[in-house]
Amino acid sequence: MVSPKRLAANRPTRRAIVLGAAALAACSPRDPDALINDRVGLPTRFGTRAPQAPDGLEVGHRLMDAGEYELALRAYYRAANEKGFTVDVLSAVGSANLRLGRLKQAEKILRVAIAQDEKFVPALNNLGVVLNAKNEIGEARELFRVAFALDSGQSIEIRDNLRLLNARLQNIDPDVAETEDFRLVRRGNGQYLLLGQ
Repeated sequence: MVSPKRLAANRPTRRAIVLGAAALAACSPRDPDALINDRVGLPTRFGTRAPQAPDGLEVGHRLMDAGEYELALRAYYRAANEKGFTVDVLSAVGSANLRLGRLKQAEKILRVAIAQDEKFVPALNNLGVVLNAKNEIGEARELFRVAFALDSGQSIEIRDNLRLLNARLQNIDPDVAETEDFRLVRRGNGQYLLLGQ
């Protein structure tokens, strides 16, 4: 049996408990909301933010890059729920439909995107890709030409699309036009990026 003196010796003193609690309080934020805000990504008074979850548009782009077109389409519809049917979202939805072989749906959606913003280069280019797939070459070429002009020739993908279509129209090298794929683009950080080759 343990003696009462030994039990008392092993028991922490009141002073040690108070000092330990004070040390813990000094290490943690005094504002309990700061911990909650940090977890949900809101700014805290300590200036830290938790990492933000990517939005539906970004998730859709990643899925397109991975070749998961059906999942990308779902992510784009989620983005439409979050942001509304912006020209970016419409262009992305149309491009996903094209990759799924739904040419009529892709054309319809991309035309709506262009009606919202007739200078939106990704939608112009991507509608050109759709029309080329439907063998409507004249309008496809005009869309590539307009996209190329609006982009000031900066995008290699749009330039290649125009070059391929011109080769196809002029029968300069029909094998190249038949074997090479026309490329979709999307907007990202001020430049145009390939969309799920």
